[in-house]
Amino acid sequence: MSITFDIDDNGLGLVTIDMPGRAMNVLNPDLTEPFEAIVSRLEKEPEIKGLIITSAKPTFIVGADIDQLAKLTTAEETFRLCEDLKAMMRRMEKSGKPVVAAINGTALGGGLELALACHARIALNDPKLKLGLPEVKLGLLPGGGGTQRLPRMIGIQKAFELITQGKELTAAKAKEMGIVNDIAETRDELLAKARQWCLDNPKAEQPWDKKGFRFPGGDSKSPGVVQMLAIAPSMANAKAHGNYPALTHIMSSIFEGGLLDFDAACQVESRFFAACVTSQVSKNLIGTLWYQLNAIKKGQSRPKDQPQSKVKKVGILGAGMMGAGIAYVSAKVGIDVVLLDTTQENADKGKAYSQGLLDKAVARGRSTVEKRDQLLARIQTTTSYEDLAGCDLVIEAVFEDRAIKAQCTQKTEAVIAADAVFASNTSTLPITGLATASERPANFIGLHFFSPVDKMPLVEIIVGEKTSDETLARGFDYVLQIGKTPIVVNDKRGFYTSRVFATYVMEGLAMLSEGVHPRSIEVAGLKAGMPMPPLALQDEVSLSLSLHIGAQTKRDLEAEGKTMPEHPGNAVLTVVGEQQGRIGKKAGKGFYDYNGKEKSLWPELTKLFPTKAEQPSQHELVDRLMFIQANEAARCYEEKVVRSVADTNIGSIFGWGFAPHQGGALQFINAMGAQRFVERSRELAQRYGDRFAPAAIVVKQAQEGGSFKDE
Repeated sequence: MSITFDIDDNGLGLVTIDMPGRAMNVLNPDLTEPFEAIVSRLEKEPEIKGLIITSAKPTFIVGADIDQLAKLTTAEETFRLCEDLKAMMRRMEKSGKPVVAAINGTALGGGLELALACHARIALNDPKLKLGLPEVKLGLLPGGGGTQRLPRMIGIQKAFELITQGKELTAAKAKEMGIVNDIAETRDELLAKARQWCLDNPKAEQPWDKKGFRFPGGDSKSPGVVQMLAIAPSMANAKAHGNYPALTHIMSSIFEGGLLDFDAACQVESRFFAACVTSQVSKNLIGTLWYQLNAIKKGQSRPKDQPQSKVKKVGILGAGMMGAGIAYVSAKVGIDVVLLDTTQENADKGKAYSQGLLDKAVARGRSTVEKRDQLLARIQTTTSYEDLAGCDLVIEAVFEDRAIKAQCTQKTEAVIAADAVFASNTSTLPITGLATASERPANFIGLHFFSPVDKMPLVEIIVGEKTSDETLARGFDYVLQIGKTPIVVNDKRGFYTSRVFATYVMEGLAMLSEGVHPRSIEVAGLKAGMPMPPLALQDEVSLSLSLHIGAQTKRDLEAEGKTMPEHPGNAVLTVVGEQQGRIGKKAGKGFYDYNGKEKSLWPELTKLFPTKAEQPSQHELVDRLMFIQANEAARCYEEKVVRSVADTNIGSIFGWGFAPHQGGALQFINAMGAQRFVERSRELAQRYGDRFAPAAIVVKQAQEGGSFKDE
């Protein structure tokens, strides 16, 4: 049974939710059907004086069952499901008897909505407990009354912010905002306070069911709220650029609900919820950021026959931005760190990066001085390779130079244990080639982190020709241990993320060389849904690094008897980076001029690359930026650079920020359909060159039917 029901001597029923076979409780028929039976008893049996709802699991209810939502195909069935759930909640809150949510753990989405339908909420003061309505992150809106109860509880403006941003709150913050009535320190106190509230309020009624109810701060017609509503859409879409329909639906639901009585408002919410569930954006986000991400975290790409492992001590070679970041995320989860650089000053500077992050956390109340000092004590700085003794993993994060990396490998292997893993953080140099400097290539692997390491969620694991399954499994386990998402790729030039990311930036440079106005290029990148436009992104990466990698790649290909393909973006890199000496943000000048935190496009760009009179449409520019990436990702999948569709999609979103609303680079093709993708790719190839010619695997899908999916 999902629910146990016990009535005490005062007639108060304790509803304890504990869904069998699940780590967390979710709202689905297994829970709602027995719960509805209890609501019926509450209505009909006079000896039941009230209800207290809690969970036997560490969490309360973490939301709706995504599996159930994913099976919905029509707006009608979605609307009906929504209305049925809310009808049960309405019966509960209009029963004339007190119902209290004793929130013992995290309550998200539908779980919090059920709690909002109770007459009071008491929450456990647990730092792990989170309360929020994060549905927007999956392209949805709260469909269990959340867009109507929350504004009536805390006001329209505060509800707007919480729901459109999907914010999660601590119990203390929720109490401060008026979402939670009280806080308890222990589970016993939690239940005691809930019982007392019921006894003190025997004829409980929701504020919005009382005569003369007014919204805190005013309804949708009040002057202050009207002023906020006038600018809210532009603020909400400042970063979304109209790519997330759920945002508009949330704002509409709250606004329209603020003009209606509660029951009519809930019906409006159900209609907008149905629009969200049936949208392509929601299907993209749920498919990738729920199902595929969960598959990755459960070890889809990890060798199945290898035992689980944990890193106890990690060595990091190079204390620059990458090495310092890796040291921080490792020490944060309790791993001892040896941070090595050529000088003690550099090593200490790398450790100071952690100190800076931790000082900020302490100042903002997110950590304590004691916790900060404990973490810093785990990071040992040194210039001596002898200190790497005892490390079960060593990560090299030095300059992208084969000779330097080879020296680091050899010096490290002279000290570490025979079964220790050696990883390179290279972003482009083939792992198999780097492993030739190793005496144990089976223990050699690539762990490509992204900058800044403390914020970026992805690590690209690169498997060399001789990398063993045991080494891959240990690398995979370490990435999960530090709270990152691993994708596994095979060892080809540029790997996966660097190779596809480069197509986005280079297409922006190609547009500039053709006379497209630089501002149009940047706007197209943002409108496409990318987190940063191509020219600004090239400045972040630095033109000097791109020129260095380009020269290295050219030498490597020549050594193999191959020619580096020409790209119109290369000439732009040479003109701006070499001839003009503008190497990017770190030098204060690149495609942009930088003045502190302010930046503006360099005016001379339109003189170096004269703007042509007839400019292409924004739609054309957006298509170029998206198709070039999706097509290259398809080629990577076809060439088995990436091992799964999930890794390809998640790698594109988490690695370089491929427009999340599209669900990833391969899902972009799936959603459009192979036939349409091939037709449009050929149009673009005819206008702009063979780099747009559709990948053979997509052409085959167009001819025979099919899509990208993992078995």
